[in-house]
Amino acid sequence: MPEWNPFPHSADEYQYPGEKLEQAWPELHRGDVATFCDSDWAAACIDQAPGCVNAEFDGDISGLAERMQDAWRHYHSGDFGQAVALADSCGLIGHSAANKASGIYATYLEPDEQIQRAIFKRAIERAEAAVETLPFDANSHYFLAFNLGRYSQSISVVKALRQGVGSRIQSALTEALAREPDHAEAHTAFGMYHAEIIDKVGKMIGSMTYGASADLAIEHFERALELTPRSPIAHIEYGNGLYLLYGDRQLDKVSELYEKAVELDALDAMEKLDIEAALEEME
Repeated sequence: MPEWNPFPHSADEYQYPGEKLEQAWPELHRGDVATFCDSDWAAACIDQAPGCVNAEFDGDISGLAERMQDAWRHYHSGDFGQAVALADSCGLIGHSAANKASGIYATYLEPDEQIQRAIFKRAIERAEAAVETLPFDANSHYFLAFNLGRYSQSISVVKALRQGVGSRIQSALTEALAREPDHAEAHTAFGMYHAEIIDKVGKMIGSMTYGASADLAIEHFERALELTPRSPIAHIEYGNGLYLLYGDRQLDKVSELYEKAVELDALDAMEKLDIEAALEEME
């Protein structure tokens, strides 16, 4: 895999050294409801799923937790390649950091379509393994849906639907929300699932074949905003979904959502990239 491109903005504001990571964690992870990766978390994961660590794991729970914290520090500061490398070195216990970093990097910073799709495919494979090994973790299912969705957009949603990807996304998001009903990012993704299907195949076929509904899309988007009112992506994707569903008829609402998104302060590199993408759309 070629070297990954650097984060194109200053990352000074997105550094979380030492205890700052744990202090900021509730806000940084309000959207994906990931548990802070301390020693207790690592021990609980290994107890439930011994296969979640690499075969060469030496039993150093504290060291494993610290390595995972470093992976997330790199993720939040925009060093996505290093985040993936560190998370993967821990085994499947690091799937969330690796798959989130992969999906965000490929979406925003990888211009080569072949490399982009290869990153999505690797993330999908990792997520499938996480679902098998850590089925109790909502993010095993969510990041499978997340990367399947981004991969679908990279090859065209219609083509992906023909390949059966739609039902896989629906199933994975259903599983994620069954385990974490307050998973805001899963609600946003489910809203986009409904909106994109209706946009591509229409309300009737979308409803009959894929269970897609404009009303359900709005419910998911609204719930995501309730859970994460300061999340740029919750506003942006709500706006995108409304435009897919209603076009110019909801343009005022779409504009309002985008304007709110770009007024928010980014807490990390992902949110900075979300906001910059929204600004480009508004030009």
